[in-house]
Amino acid sequence: MHKHVEWDDPGSASVLRYYQDHPQDYPEPHEGSIISAHFRGFTVRVRVDAHVEDTSIGEVVALIADDNGRREQHVGDLALGDTVRLPDALRALEPRHPEADDAPD
Repeated sequence: MHKHVEWDDPGSASVLRYYQDHPQDYPEPHEGSIISAHFRGFTVRVRVDAHVEDTSIGEVVALIADDNGRREQHVGDLALGDTVRLPDALRALEPRHPEADDAPD
Protein backbone atom coordinates (compact mmCIF):
# COMPACT_ATOMS: atom_id res chain seq x y z
CA MET A 1 0.00 0.00 0.00
CA HIS A 2 1.28 3.47 -0.76
CA LYS A 3 1.24 6.52 1.49
CA HIS A 4 -0.88 9.44 0.30
CA VAL A 5 1.25 12.59 -0.06
CA GLU A 6 0.11 16.14 -0.81
CA TRP A 7 3.11 17.15 -2.96
CA ASP A 8 4.00 20.83 -3.26
CA ASP A 9 3.33 22.47 -6.62
CA PRO A 10 6.68 22.40 -8.44
CA GLY A 11 6.14 25.88 -9.91
CA SER A 12 9.11 26.99 -12.01
CA ALA A 13 10.96 23.77 -11.07
CA SER A 14 8.38 21.63 -12.89
CA VAL A 15 9.94 18.85 -14.94
CA LEU A 16 7.03 19.00 -17.40
CA ARG A 17 7.45 22.77 -17.81
CA TYR A 18 11.18 22.34 -18.37
CA TYR A 19 10.58 19.84 -21.20
CA GLN A 20 7.50 21.49 -22.76
CA ASP A 21 9.56 22.94 -25.63
CA HIS A 22 11.39 19.64 -26.21
CA PRO A 23 8.95 16.82 -25.44
CA GLN A 24 11.04 14.35 -27.44
CA ASP A 25 13.77 14.73 -24.79
CA TYR A 26 11.42 14.14 -21.83
CA PRO A 27 12.80 11.31 -19.67
CA GLU A 28 9.76 9.16 -18.85
CA PRO A 29 10.29 7.38 -15.55
CA HIS A 30 10.92 3.65 -15.66
CA GLU A 31 11.69 0.98 -13.08
CA GLY A 32 14.85 2.01 -11.23
CA SER A 33 14.67 5.72 -12.17
CA ILE A 34 15.24 8.25 -9.39
CA ILE A 35 12.77 11.12 -9.66
CA SER A 36 12.13 14.10 -7.39
CA ALA A 37 9.30 16.16 -5.97
CA HIS A 38 8.98 18.93 -3.39
CA PHE A 39 7.29 18.41 -0.02
CA ARG A 40 7.21 20.92 2.86
CA GLY A 41 10.52 22.58 1.94
CA PHE A 42 12.28 19.31 1.13
CA THR A 43 13.27 17.57 -2.06
CA VAL A 44 12.00 14.01 -1.98
CA ARG A 45 13.80 11.46 -4.14
CA VAL A 46 11.76 8.44 -5.18
CA ARG A 47 13.10 5.24 -6.75
CA VAL A 48 10.49 4.14 -9.29
CA ASP A 49 9.09 0.62 -9.04
CA ALA A 50 6.35 1.17 -11.65
CA HIS A 51 5.04 3.92 -13.93
CA VAL A 52 1.34 3.71 -14.76
CA GLU A 53 -0.91 6.32 -16.41
CA ASP A 54 1.47 9.28 -15.90
CA THR A 55 2.10 8.35 -12.26
CA SER A 56 5.16 6.75 -10.72
CA ILE A 57 4.94 4.42 -7.74
CA GLY A 58 8.08 3.94 -5.73
CA GLU A 59 10.09 4.12 -2.53
CA VAL A 60 11.25 7.33 -0.84
CA VAL A 61 15.06 7.08 -0.85
CA ALA A 62 16.06 10.60 0.26
CA LEU A 63 14.63 13.63 2.03
CA ILE A 64 16.84 16.68 1.44
CA ALA A 65 16.24 20.16 2.87
CA ASP A 66 15.93 22.67 0.03
CA ASP A 67 17.62 25.47 1.99
CA ASN A 68 20.85 23.75 3.04
CA GLY A 69 20.97 20.18 1.71
CA ARG A 70 20.74 18.44 5.09
CA ARG A 71 19.24 14.95 4.95
CA GLU A 72 16.47 13.72 7.20
CA GLN A 73 14.94 10.35 8.04
CA HIS A 74 11.41 11.77 7.99
CA VAL A 75 9.49 14.98 7.30
CA GLY A 76 6.14 15.07 9.04
CA ASP A 77 4.63 11.64 8.44
CA LEU A 78 6.71 10.96 5.29
CA ALA A 79 9.74 8.77 5.94
CA LEU A 80 12.54 7.00 4.11
CA GLY A 81 11.26 3.67 2.84
CA ASP A 82 7.65 4.79 2.40
CA THR A 83 5.97 3.77 -0.86
CA VAL A 84 4.35 6.77 -2.59
CA ARG A 85 2.59 7.76 -5.79
CA LEU A 86 4.09 10.71 -7.67
CA PRO A 87 2.18 12.11 -10.69
CA ASP A 88 4.37 13.31 -13.55
CA ALA A 89 2.73 16.75 -13.25
CA LEU A 90 4.24 17.15 -9.76
CA ARG A 91 7.77 15.99 -10.55
CA ALA A 92 10.32 18.72 -9.82
CA LEU A 93 13.89 19.62 -10.65
CA GLU A 94 16.17 19.65 -7.64
CA PRO A 95 17.51 22.96 -6.31
CA ARG A 96 21.22 23.66 -6.12
CA HIS A 97 22.33 23.61 -2.51
CA PRO A 98 24.77 26.20 -1.14
CA GLU A 99 27.53 23.59 -0.70
CA ALA A 100 27.13 22.39 -4.31
CA ASP A 101 30.12 23.86 -6.07
CA ASP A 102 31.22 22.95 -9.57
CA ALA A 103 34.44 24.95 -9.34
CA PRO A 104 37.63 22.88 -9.22
CA ASP A 105 39.50 22.76 -5.92
